Amino acid sequence: MTWGNAAMRIIGLGHLLFALSVAGLGVLGLLSGDFALNWQPVPAWVPFREVLAYASGALLLIGGLGMIVRRIATLSALIMTVNFLAWLLLLRLPPVISAPLNEGVWLGFGETSVLVAGAWVIFASLAGREHWTGAKLFVGDDGARLARLLFAVALPLIGLSHFVYLKATMSFVPAYLPDHMGFAYLTGAGHIAAGLALLFGVLPRLAATLEAAMMGVFTVLVWLPGALATPTNRFQWTALLVSTALSAAGWAVADSLHARSWWSLYREPAEQASA
Repeated sequence: MTWGNAAMRIIGLGHLLFALSVAGLGVLGLLSGDFALNWQPVPAWVPFREVLAYASGALLLIGGLGMIVRRIATLSALIMTVNFLAWLLLLRLPPVISAPLNEGVWLGFGETSVLVAGAWVIFASLAGREHWTGAKLFVGDDGARLARLLFAVALPLIGLSHFVYLKATMSFVPAYLPDHMGFAYLTGAGHIAAGLALLFGVLPRLAATLEAAMMGVFTVLVWLPGALATPTNRFQWTALLVSTALSAAGWAVADSLHARSWWSLYREPAEQASA
């Protein structure tokens, strides 16, 4: 699905939702003078932390909105890719290195990797149209392929947490649904299966779409009611926007595969080698 007019350049539903949710995180950052809680775990000892928090909020707001403004969409998507990559390398990688057996740090690494992949696949799609010939590996089909690979690797890291933290996962299942343990196992297995399907080229478009839909259901059933029920709770709104961004990243990855048949079987590395 593609929209566009004189003011906007949107390549799909994932692009629009990702941009708006990122901008929303920026608004929360500016209103609170803080980072995005445990999704942006900047240590308390960091010098000028509050100033940096306001700068981060402004960057997210301007970058998110810029991703849907025709003249600066490509540059904004690039800036957001670099921004989330900085989150990954500076905030998520050190805990993984220091505690590699802790699934909690791998969960954070996986979630931030999905944000990087979402921004990157949008940038790659936009930049491909702009003919950024100086960075062929990171734009166009090649860039989208690498972004999908990062997305694929991140999903099992998220899915594994559903098994390791089973009780916590069960607590997020709405009370009106039966068999909370079954839903926890099912969704964890869904993340892992989608990641492996994308990684090995097994119905990748279908896998990405189902993964995006599953994360979208989480957003609507788990985080949206919480935010509406406690409208002054920053954690709930942050979680809602991050969950929306994760789902949107999945939709953006699925959008990047729109030219593929739903039932196609292919491997990304082989396709790259034959290009």
